Amino acid sequence: MLTGFFAQAQIHNPVEWDTEVKKIAEDEYQLVINASIEDKWHLYSQELPEGGALPTVFIYENAGEKYELVGNTEESDAITEFDKVFEMDLSYFAYNATFTQNIKLLDTSLARINAKVEYQACDDKACIFDSKDLDFILKENAIASDVPDTAIEEAGEQEETIVLNNPKEKRSFWGIFIVAFLSGFAALLTPCVFPMIPMTVSFFTKQSKSRAAGIRNAIFYGISIIVIYVLLGSLVTLIFGADSLNALSTNVWFNLAFFILLVVFAFSFMGAFEIVLPSSWGTKIDSKADKGGLIGIFFMALALAIVSFSCTGPIVGTLLVEAASKGGIAPIVGMLGFSLAIALPFGLFAAFPGWLNTLPKSGGWLNTVKVTLGFLELALAFKFLSNADLVLQLHILEREIFLAIWIAIFGMLALYLFGKIRLPHDSKEEHISVGRLITGLVALIFTIYLIPGLWGAPLKLISGFPPPLQYSESPDGIGTSNAGLTSNKQGLPEGAEYGPHDIVSFHDYEDGLAYARENDLPVLIDFTGHACVNCRKMEERVWSEPQVLDILKNDVVLVSLYVDDKRKLPESEQYVSETTGKEIKSIGNKWSDFQISRYKANAQPYYVLIDHQEEPLISPSAYEPDADEYYNWLKKGVSNFNKNDSSAVESLSADSDSIFSN
Repeated sequence: MLTGFFAQAQIHNPVEWDTEVKKIAEDEYQLVINASIEDKWHLYSQELPEGGALPTVFIYENAGEKYELVGNTEESDAITEFDKVFEMDLSYFAYNATFTQNIKLLDTSLARINAKVEYQACDDKACIFDSKDLDFILKENAIASDVPDTAIEEAGEQEETIVLNNPKEKRSFWGIFIVAFLSGFAALLTPCVFPMIPMTVSFFTKQSKSRAAGIRNAIFYGISIIVIYVLLGSLVTLIFGADSLNALSTNVWFNLAFFILLVVFAFSFMGAFEIVLPSSWGTKIDSKADKGGLIGIFFMALALAIVSFSCTGPIVGTLLVEAASKGGIAPIVGMLGFSLAIALPFGLFAAFPGWLNTLPKSGGWLNTVKVTLGFLELALAFKFLSNADLVLQLHILEREIFLAIWIAIFGMLALYLFGKIRLPHDSKEEHISVGRLITGLVALIFTIYLIPGLWGAPLKLISGFPPPLQYSESPDGIGTSNAGLTSNKQGLPEGAEYGPHDIVSFHDYEDGLAYARENDLPVLIDFTGHACVNCRKMEERVWSEPQVLDILKNDVVLVSLYVDDKRKLPESEQYVSETTGKEIKSIGNKWSDFQISRYKANAQPYYVLIDHQEEPLISPSAYEPDADEYYNWLKKGVSNFNKNDSSAVESLSADSDSIFSN
């Protein structure tokens, strides 16, 4: 819902900053910066890939003169999640963050260090781009002379506990758990695992002295499976570190390696070869399993994990790398979900043996499941190749190529499921099952859905997988004439550019206002940012609606003012803000100060409709994902402009009549 002007026009400070100083040695100090972040807001990390949100930046005045920086500014553990708008993983902090910078004094008489932090903070509706001056008072008795490593480790552990209490992080772990759980069920339906269910359960029920003992042994067997896979997840966490892999998600070599790995897994599932562990491992484990008792049952579970590796290995490998890239205990959570899905059938069927009669018989359908998983792994592999291409900006795997590959993969999957293609381990069948037919139809429908993407369709269903629309051979879609584009984009007003959806947009307020006066149109001021997530959401999901786009193209003059534009103003145009007291040195500073001083607001996106006297035509609007609400707001503002314009014409006409009558 749209809110009133005074409700929206407010200066918001979701991040509070404070500093402290710790003395490490006679001439060495540690500068500590603490950020307290308001609930539901997040502050971005210092390390972010190009083309995403703005990272947090610390600027230390006079560094290298009276003191020198030792190493880089370290930060507490960040949360890393995939951002669908920027099409990449972004790291951020919730609730609080701590940054530390070690320094060594060159002038021992130095008593104070001045610094500055520039940062971006966002919630689910708005973003704020701001800066804060930081002061560090150097005192001889500031804090104990040393900062032990153990204290730093304890602080890190405390920070991790706080981060895990963040609802978004909990949702992230739940997402990993659910995906891993479903992957475990998929692994169950493979030729290596499914036949083991009735065999193993029957073994426990027949070999046990009583039904209760059989159930107890089967349940312990299931628990052993969980323990084995969770230990595997713990091992990955221990080897690579809780958060060391989260930075690899945008690393070129990581993405290339994972692309190759998934292609190998895919071809293995399709029957080109089998990935197996050394047979000697299975023999040794089987000999241990023969000892009986709980230890023997545990080794039986381990034998299952080894024997079924050719089917579960690709799935487990995919899950581990994906989960590890999230950092923290994600690999453990992933393996818990996966192993729980594997273990559940053994415990349930042991408790209710009669259910075994309801299981479908083993057969060719198990290989069909395995091959289908192979096609899915192959499609997923190209996402990682695309990541590497995007980071390097090579434009080899642009959007059209990516979609063409996916169309081919899912088209072939549909043909396979319809029985038109046979692979090495498929048995010849006279007819296909209803389940296979339905799955084939789903694959065919998805293939058809992808095709319009070649002509520029947004394909919101798979947002985040293909490269963004602008990373394309033809940003306006295949089949668009370049000559036509040139002719359509000639005659732009001076100072204007084509913005989203080819809307004519000004980036200077005075230029836009002058053009609006010349053409008798109202002005829509769009306070935005290059790294503003919700600004992009509005442009992609709301501005693209036909009724909204029609107004933006024909009934208003759009002036987009980027508050995070880092380009420096000429020295003659730099000034100190009367409102905030801050130095205004960049174009972004200028438009941010303009928004704060004129409209008493500092969050983006923020939309103001004004007339030629620069008066608001309607209360400003902030983030509004409801396209109908935003359309009604635009329509009412334009209507108010036309009413005011008509009143002015009528007044001028009356004055003229009065003059002539006299």
